[in-house]
Amino acid sequence: MNRALRKFLDTLHPFFAKGGALEKYYVLYEALDTFLYSPADVTPAAPHIRDALDLKRVMAFVWLAVLPCMLMACWNTGYQANLAIEQLALEGQTGWRGWLLDYVSWLGVYNAANPLGCFIHGMMFFLPIYIVTLMAGGLWEVLFAAVRNHEVNEGFFVTSILFSLILPATTPLWQVALGISFGVVIAKEVFGGTGKNFLNPALAGRAFLYFAYPASQSGDAVWTAVDGFSGATPLAVAAQDGLQAVHASGIQWWHAFVGIMPGSLGETSALACVLGGVFLIFTGIASFRIILGCVVGLILTSVLFNYLGSDTNPMFAMPWYWHLVLGGFAFGAIFMATDPVSSSMTDTGRWIFGGLIGFLTVVVRVINPAYPEGVMLAILITNVFAPLIDHFVIRANIKRRERRSAVNA
Repeated sequence: MNRALRKFLDTLHPFFAKGGALEKYYVLYEALDTFLYSPADVTPAAPHIRDALDLKRVMAFVWLAVLPCMLMACWNTGYQANLAIEQLALEGQTGWRGWLLDYVSWLGVYNAANPLGCFIHGMMFFLPIYIVTLMAGGLWEVLFAAVRNHEVNEGFFVTSILFSLILPATTPLWQVALGISFGVVIAKEVFGGTGKNFLNPALAGRAFLYFAYPASQSGDAVWTAVDGFSGATPLAVAAQDGLQAVHASGIQWWHAFVGIMPGSLGETSALACVLGGVFLIFTGIASFRIILGCVVGLILTSVLFNYLGSDTNPMFAMPWYWHLVLGGFAFGAIFMATDPVSSSMTDTGRWIFGGLIGFLTVVVRVINPAYPEGVMLAILITNVFAPLIDHFVIRANIKRRERRSAVNA
């Protein structure tokens, strides 16, 4: 199969090469060939501006690591929707999704007790978002590659799946296209493309949608994929009425850890994120210093707020182990904060970078009454300070060596 595909691509090459009938579409052929195989002219130096990594392998490994989150996104989205349908006594979904689901209704797609049915139901929301993300973002990638006359790299391959997983399942598809366009163009391509951006493109696109269209990105009506159903995330419930209200809603700590709760598509399951994180650390793709720094920063800050206490703000009393599993902290710490381009590059800087993310996550969650989730803003803010963190770490190392040399002399 591999040889046949290689031979087929080699047969097509003359048509796309210089002088061929499809010469102006060569960038598309090159993108497909590079995606499937390592090109002959492999870059000998770092594909990133600040980090020497094999970009193709990095992107493939990250995509594999996020696979458990994708599977959980499909099942949990369908499960939460089916629970809402049963609660409202509805016949099923409306619109084109309902029309398609009716054709496979014999699979129990509206039965919350049927894992396969829930998975298919959830796929009807995840796949369209992912496909639109690939099409819209991929179009911009190809356009910039053609204008700049460079290859289409695999960086967008990971950006697309991460962006899709941090959206609510009910996000309108036109907003999906607009958000990924902002992330690719404004947060990455205007700075020169992959390896030269200082913000995470997926998070930048999500932040744009949140501030531009808050009604479709936040609030109680966007987390469960059923028209007319209103249900807050456990983090929002805790911010409003405290942790006891979360328990009263039927959600225990292990529900939050596994991911059986409303939320963005792929962010609900801390377990799925941990599985992917172990794989990324084992393969050397993600920095364990950043991940542990995020965890330590979150724990220390939440313990501090627990000690200070508050009679009016119930979030002061939330234990650190609940902060770890609620919202998108696990997903952000493992897949977003460890972005090799927008994070700190020095070992010491990575500890500081991660610790600052954990600190800001808790501060936003506890102090800001209008926005119960804090990890997205925490990572974007810390991305801006990453070069400054590395600068001071390097300067400190230089001064330390100068003092050592002076003593030895």
